[in-house]
This record gives sequence, C-alpha cells and structure tokens, in this order.
Amino acid sequence: MALLKPAGLKPGDTIGFFSPSSAATAWAPNRFERAKAYLEDRGFKLKAGSLTGAQDHWRSGSIAARAEELNALIRDPQVRAIMSVIGGNNSNSLLPYLDYEALQRDPKILIGYSDVTALLLGIHAKTGLVTFYGPALVASFGELPPLVDETLASFKQICLAGAKAPHVLPTPTHWSEERLDWEHQTRAKQCQPNRLISVGSGKVRGRLIGGNLNTLYGIWGSPYMPPIEAGDILLLEDSLLSAETLERSFAHLKLCGVFERIGGLILGKHELFNAQGSGKRPLDILLEVVGEPGFPILAEYDCAHTHPMLTLPLGIQAELDLDGQHLTLLESWLR
Repeated sequence: MALLKPAGLKPGDTIGFFSPSSAATAWAPNRFERAKAYLEDRGFKLKAGSLTGAQDHWRSGSIAARAEELNALIRDPQVRAIMSVIGGNNSNSLLPYLDYEALQRDPKILIGYSDVTALLLGIHAKTGLVTFYGPALVASFGELPPLVDETLASFKQICLAGAKAPHVLPTPTHWSEERLDWEHQTRAKQCQPNRLISVGSGKVRGRLIGGNLNTLYGIWGSPYMPPIEAGDILLLEDSLLSAETLERSFAHLKLCGVFERIGGLILGKHELFNAQGSGKRPLDILLEVVGEPGFPILAEYDCAHTHPMLTLPLGIQAELDLDGQHLTLLESWLR
C-alpha cells in the first residue's frame, strides 16, 4: 500500500480532540482546562469531540458513540489534526467502524500514544496514512512548564507545515516520571538527568513502526496490525507494568518471530516500572528473553508515558544511530 501523508499544520488551523477510551475530560476537568488553555494561547484552535465531558463507567461512551465521535472529526474539513485526550484500554473496539475512505480522501494528522496505538496502527494498516506517536491533550499538554514546553516544541517540529527530512530528533537533557495529583498539581515535576542506553553500535535504517507494547495484543493477528517486516525499526514502550507482565509480553514477540525480522529496536522509558524487587530494568528483561540480540537497541528513549515526550511519525523510513544515540527521520512525513 502506498504511503499517504497528511498536510502540516498552519497558523490558525483547528485541532479536534476525541476520547477513544478513558474519559479524562470528565475525571480530570482541571487538567483538561489547563491543556486547552495552553494550546489555545499558542495559536491553535480546538474543536471538542462529542464525548467531551461524558463518562460511561470505564470509558467515555459506548463503542458506537466513540466511533462516531472520531468519524465526525475525520469528516470535518475544518479539522486538520485529530488528537486523543488520553489512552485507556479499549480504543481497539473502534477499528471496525471507522470511516477509512474519508481519511483517504482528506488525510489529516492523527496523534496520540498508549492505548491509541491501536488506532494509529489500524488506520495505517487500512489506509497507508502516516500516523503520529506523540502527545495527548489532557495527559501531555495538561502538564506544567518546563516539561510541557519541551513536548510542545517536538510536536511543532514534526507537525507544523514546513517540517522536512532529514530530521534528527533531539534528546531532552532531563526527564520525569513523578506522579502528582492531576487535579491539584501546583508545581513542576521533579526531573532527573537523561541517559540513553545503546546495545550495539553503528547505524541501521528501516521503517519506523510500533507503539505501546501492551496495546499491540489487542490488534495482534488482525487486519489492523501492520505486519512487522524485515529490517523494521520497532518502537516499544509501556507504563506501570510489573516485571512478570513485561517478560510475558517480550516472550510473545519472540515466539512470533518478531526479533528475527527487525533491524533495530527503540525501547521507550517505562514509567514507574515495578521490578518486583529484582533490580532489573525493562532492557534487562528484554535481553534475557532475546538472548544475544541480532539487532541494535536504543533504550530509555523519550517517546513514552514520561515527560517530555518526542513526536514520532509512524510508517516512514528512519535511521537509528547507536553511537550518537539518536533517531533521524529520513523520509518526509508531510505533504
């Protein structure tokens, strides 16, 4: 399938936001309002999805209502980017009901992370559209400076019109995984110096694909999961998992032959990982599962649930530099 590229955002363009799973606009109203004000103060127009402020127990609405909310934004010619408010657990329920033909007629930026991986990969599989693993409205732009400013800077570098390849994604100097009460947060999160970890050396090139590891299993084996191809640079990240769950997830990829096909792996920072007293990090568990890797790994990358967050276009060619510890986007991702 040919690669389909959206147009970049221009000053005054409208970003529509939607709630594909969790109802963050309902249970985190203060952070939601702060996020809206932050983006509007920086020149973006926002359009609320129909489930804004709604909550249906564990989710924002029924499957039909959530699909219609997203489809309305897909079909709206004034909306030039669609951003999730947060993830959750059930975005994959929407996939059979989306208007893929409308997206092909009018390609636009679709961005989010975590559980929204199901939509990013499912839409890419069905349409060829470059989708964007990046910030969510409430979760990301409701954060306080300076971390939110760094997340915004990466979003603008990637999603504004004029962005061009090749582009080297910068490595933040500091990061944070501190958890504070979203509704009563009054200070910036405490940060620690950044340190990436390379396993292997040199450079590899391949298609950048992947997302949230736990979410992949909700689409694995379906028509909405793009096949992992030879030479791909696989992106994996997760949050709040424990060691036994992560071992199982990595082992599943090994059993499926994924690690025999990929050309490289980017392992994102794991927010508040529960090592079960082992002292192991996610990279340690991955290496135990894989054995001697036949591919290079760049670990502790800033593309995850931690702050700040880099924005990554999925489906394009990229270069992973293990010595320089950076990722370069080689192919244009906007038209």
